[in-house]
Amino acid sequence: MVRRGAQGEETSSAAAEGGLGTKEEDNPAFRRCVEEIRTYLVASRGRTEEERRQYSESLNRAVLGFEEERSRFVAIIGDQLAKRRLNHIAPPNHRYATLAEAVFAEVIGMNVLELLLRDREGLEEIQVVGRDIYEVRGGRAAPSPYKFQHVKDVERIQQNLVLFNNEVINPRKRWAEVSLMDGSRVTLTGFGFTAEPTMTIRFYTMRYFGLHTLCHPDYGTMNDTIKTIVQAILRACFNMIVIGPTNSGKTNLIKALIAELPDHERIVTIETRFELMLKRDFPNKNVIEYEVSDDDPHHSGNQAFKLALRQSPKRICHAEIRDDDANIYVRACTRGHEGSVTSVHVNELEDAPDAIADMCMLDGRGMNPARLAKRITEYVTQIGFEMGIVDGRRKLLRIGEYAYDDGEVKVRDIVRYDYAARTWRYPQPFSRKAAARFMKHDPDAHRTLASMGLLERC
Repeated sequence: MVRRGAQGEETSSAAAEGGLGTKEEDNPAFRRCVEEIRTYLVASRGRTEEERRQYSESLNRAVLGFEEERSRFVAIIGDQLAKRRLNHIAPPNHRYATLAEAVFAEVIGMNVLELLLRDREGLEEIQVVGRDIYEVRGGRAAPSPYKFQHVKDVERIQQNLVLFNNEVINPRKRWAEVSLMDGSRVTLTGFGFTAEPTMTIRFYTMRYFGLHTLCHPDYGTMNDTIKTIVQAILRACFNMIVIGPTNSGKTNLIKALIAELPDHERIVTIETRFELMLKRDFPNKNVIEYEVSDDDPHHSGNQAFKLALRQSPKRICHAEIRDDDANIYVRACTRGHEGSVTSVHVNELEDAPDAIADMCMLDGRGMNPARLAKRITEYVTQIGFEMGIVDGRRKLLRIGEYAYDDGEVKVRDIVRYDYAARTWRYPQPFSRKAAARFMKHDPDAHRTLASMGLLERC
């Protein structure tokens, strides 16, 4: 596609929309102006910790395209330019109506990504690899019509993001992660760690969805029969595990499960980045939320588990089971914290117990792998949920009951999605052991499942 520029010259649509051909590097007055404003913004964090937190959050939101914060900082920049008598400097190119907008784009803005951020509807992720940009909508990544002109533009945005988050990305530390209070996460890597600078912005697009909402035709994640099964599983306090690829709805499902629980039940969540936001969405729930750091032994997942187990949790929600804390989570599930839930990265439900066992073995303790896998199967991964994407929509593809038989992990399919028929099947009923558990915790659910033919008969 070709467009006519102001003087009649032809430019590519990428140049017209992406701002290619800018010459900020050739404008020393503009560069000095940018550095003055950058220094001022960094120094204006506030006097108290709360003021600094709010200021950093506003900067983050401005960087990521939130209009209210963008307008506020454009106004602040304009005021500072006037006070410093710098308004005589011309904007570096015709993209910017004012010098304040040009400085904003350089110090806080996102370059060509600002065009993409104008249409936030349905935008789940922005993925940048070098100059290339990909948009993720409906769980699918597609090349963006926009593209950076220079890798330097990506590195400049990286520096803006870490600068306002008290982080660094430099030759000694070639990666960084920052996040917003709304749950949006930004992962950055630089030259030397990856072949090209990368940036992944994962927006917090998830709203509170209960199981009833996930049954609605607009979502179609499950149906009413599956909802009944899931509610019975929750009340029977099975320990649960969730698997599925990125953006398949694992967090949505975990949050919907927690929404079904009584508000008085003590729940402890352990995450590397706050994502569930339970206290925000469920202010009446008895929830303690831990945010852990892999780089800080005083605030590691291991330490969080130790403290959590002393805070009388009924259930533990571990966002993703990791190497360092696998043993502690296994111990928690075998010592009275029934009804807990976690996720793990595996391809099939059958792989989960062995994967967790492998993580447990990494701490160097002398453990029997077979006995460990059996213990995990019977106490940690009692029920498995598999999420996936079908025709661009998130689906609960499988619900399985775990058993350890003849030295092997077995999964009994209670629910399985039929891709050919585009509906769910119920291949096998719950085992007698599970039926006894339903009877113990919830006789009404036992009767309901029995009437549906979902319990194995004695």
